[in-house]
Parts: sequence; C-alpha cells; structure tokens
Amino acid sequence: MSSTLRYGLLGAGMMGQEHIRNIALIEGTRIEALIEPDSQMLERSLALAPGAKTFGSLDAMLASGIALDALVIATPNYQHADQLLQLFEKTKLPILVEKPVVTSLEQAQAIRQAAANHPAPVWVAMEYRYMPPVARFRQQITDGDLGDLKMLAIREHRFPFLEKVQDWNRFNVKTGGTLVEKCCHFFDLMRLIVGAEATRVYASAAQDTNHLDERYEGETPDIIDNAFVIVDFANGKRASLDLNMFAEGSRYQEEICAIGPQAKLECFVPGPGRFWPTETLGPAPIPKVVISPRNPKGPTELDIPVDEALLEAGDHNGSTFYQHQGFFNAITQKGKVDVSIEDGLKAVVLGLAAQESARTGRAIEIIDDGLSYR
Repeated sequence: MSSTLRYGLLGAGMMGQEHIRNIALIEGTRIEALIEPDSQMLERSLALAPGAKTFGSLDAMLASGIALDALVIATPNYQHADQLLQLFEKTKLPILVEKPVVTSLEQAQAIRQAAANHPAPVWVAMEYRYMPPVARFRQQITDGDLGDLKMLAIREHRFPFLEKVQDWNRFNVKTGGTLVEKCCHFFDLMRLIVGAEATRVYASAAQDTNHLDERYEGETPDIIDNAFVIVDFANGKRASLDLNMFAEGSRYQEEICAIGPQAKLECFVPGPGRFWPTETLGPAPIPKVVISPRNPKGPTELDIPVDEALLEAGDHNGSTFYQHQGFFNAITQKGKVDVSIEDGLKAVVLGLAAQESARTGRAIEIIDDGLSYR
C-alpha cells in the first residue's frame, strides 16, 4: 500500500460526489479512479477529483491494472449486489458499499457467503449512525441515562425523493422499495440501539402524494411516500418508524425518541442545510438532544452543533466524514468495521419485510438468522 490511500469510486452521482468531498477532508487520500457513465455527473466529479482516471465500466477498470487501495460503491441500488460479487471474486481490496447492500432476498445469501471469504474490510455505508446528535443520543442510552430501554420511536418527515440519473429511484424494482432505499438506515439504528434481532414486522404504507403525475416510458412510479412500521425484537423491546416524504416544511427532519423507566431521551436532526430558507427563517436549526427524567421532572436540552466544513461537504450532518474516517482507520490501522455486511443485510431484510407487510396487510416474521421472513 502506498503512503497515500488511493480510492476507486464506482458511481459519481449526487452521493458519489459527497463521498469525494469527504474523502478529500482526510489527509493521505486521493481519488485515483472514477466510473460514471453520465457525462454531466462525470464532469462534476472530475472538478472535485482532478487527475482521477476515468473508466466506462467496472470491467474496464479491473482490466486496466490500475493500482488502488480501496473501493467505494455509490452506484444505483440495483447494481450493488452484482458489483460486490464481482469485486469479491476479482479483488482483495477494502470496500465501502452504499446502502442498501441488496434489493432482494435472493441476493442476500450469495452476498453473505462471498463476503465471508473476502480478506479485506467491507463496510456498509449507514451514515445515520455517525450524525453527531445521533451518536450522542446513542451514547446516553449506553451510559444508562434511561435505565433499561423499553421503547424506541423514529420519525422522519422530509422532502420527496430527489431526481437521479435516469430516474432509477422512482421504481421499487430498482430501489427495493422506499422502506429499503430510505429506511434501511432506521432499521439499522433500531437493531443497534435495541441490541437484539427483530422477530416481527408490521407496516401500513401508501403512495398518496409524490410522483403520481410523473411518467417514465409510460410507467407511473410505484414508490410509497408515507408509512408506519412497528418492529418487535427478541429481547421484548419494540420500535416504530413514522415516515412521511411530503413534509419538507418541518424544522427537524429526523426525531428519535427512546424511553426507559428513568427518563425519556429525544434527538432532533435538521435536514440538509441547502434546503433551509435562510432568507426568510434565518440560520438553519441546530441539532439537539433532550433528556426528560421522571424525577426530578424537567427536560434538559443540549445543542450538538456540526462542524461547518462537514456540513459543506454533504447532506448528512457530517456523518459521511466520520464514516470515512472509520473506514480509513480500518484499512490503515486495522481498526474495526462498524457496519458489517451482516448489519447491512439484516437492515435490508427488515425493509423488505416491511414492504411485504404493507402489501399484504400481514405481520411478517423474521426467520433464518435474520436473512429471510414469512
């Protein structure tokens, strides 16, 4: 490995460019190679990573013999599984792969088996773990501020899906469904905070407002835009998700609430600063964590500001930087992988189970070590 960690990036669209900006904040890194078929996105990514070599396909990059030290997959969802399998077969490089790892149950076992034999770190990009207010929220639960956690509620009220290259995010077949594409982050947080595996999922969801008047090659988008999901866990704890994707007028995009016998803990996370109307409402909201003990009563609020340089580098409240810092340390210092392939797969399975529950009206049981359901 060279003194500079050389990255190859698969996919340089909106999220890929966020990865480029955040990698650039880590000393001793360089984007060495880019794969991006869209000319406009390629031009924008090259402005961020001048000097990077470009390739028309993954096959072309692998055949070139270019020297790389790490790979980042930021392509559309439906491409992740096949690209991972190809990289597991043909390289021994560390890989950071964007969520969701897969978009169907059929892909999950193949990825699990192939990843088990890969000799280098494989990290699934679950950015929400690393948002500073969420990290503080998690730490206070771990420290026992609530007592034994009993209930966890996650609310995301946000803007509709953004426009993506070739509109791939408008259809379930390419995204895995909204509860996979958007919400695997939250199912990952549920598993992490509750500290157990899910046993049952029930969801009610609909497409009530967004994308109904859009047509792509004659097809109407089928992605849902609002949902309620309840998840039961093996240790008796429960979690819920309240999702709405036509509520971008909210002060906070994510609100997370944990309750135990000693206190209630809340976390408030604003959406991307570039969407906040500073000209009419002033500075964007600051993330905060609020603890409300039962005795003595009275909430305590703590602001959790995020470094401005990190806010400028992306839309995820600085979390993409902290994630890449961890990935960099896993490669260069043999640090631990925080979000394993197993974590990524189980979060997707919960999303797929929720999609199935919403479709059928049934509660869905999670089986087979968390990689299937019935």
